[in-house]
Amino acid sequence: MSYAIIGFGKIGHALAKAFARKGIEVSVATTRDPKSFAADAAAIGPTIIPKTLAEAVKADIIFLAVRFEAHPDVAKVLPTWKGKTIVDVTNAYGVPPEELGGQPSSKFVAKPFSDGRLVKGFNHLLAGVLDQDPAVHGGRRVVFLASDDDAAAAEIGTLAENLGFSPINLGGLSEGGLLVQARGKSWGRLIFKDLIKFDG
Repeated sequence: MSYAIIGFGKIGHALAKAFARKGIEVSVATTRDPKSFAADAAAIGPTIIPKTLAEAVKADIIFLAVRFEAHPDVAKVLPTWKGKTIVDVTNAYGVPPEELGGQPSSKFVAKPFSDGRLVKGFNHLLAGVLDQDPAVHGGRRVVFLASDDDAAAAEIGTLAENLGFSPINLGGLSEGGLLVQARGKSWGRLIFKDLIKFDG
């Protein structure tokens, strides 16, 4: 299984650190030349591999850590996303609901990624929190997941566990996705919930 993070801002960096902590290789890409952020990637760890966008999207699982407005540009990189799982880490805060056609933001994001399997996840933690080790006070930091594809949600749930998080599946995008989305000037009820699960 191969992994890529598209977008290397604060959230992209935080996700890369999560992979580095566990020694899991992950590609990182932006629209810029990989040489321009190679030093940043190397500073995080040897398993963080800078690539071009065209190379990075060959991965099996792709974290979409770009600004919400940029997701259609990423979608155009491939003619089809069949066989790929896209983790939507975006937040559509400031985007009027009418621009989304009244849909949950993740359903809107899923459209241009034709044939891909989309999972909403890792978007409710602030970069400064996501940046930290998820092992906290003897428990594990929670990440919420929502998807209309149960197998994809399970796949990302397993990855989240491998990264040290405790995944909680909220169900489909129309139900669970609403709890962890932003759009217009509102936030879903579970956004910014910094929860820890204790295994007992």
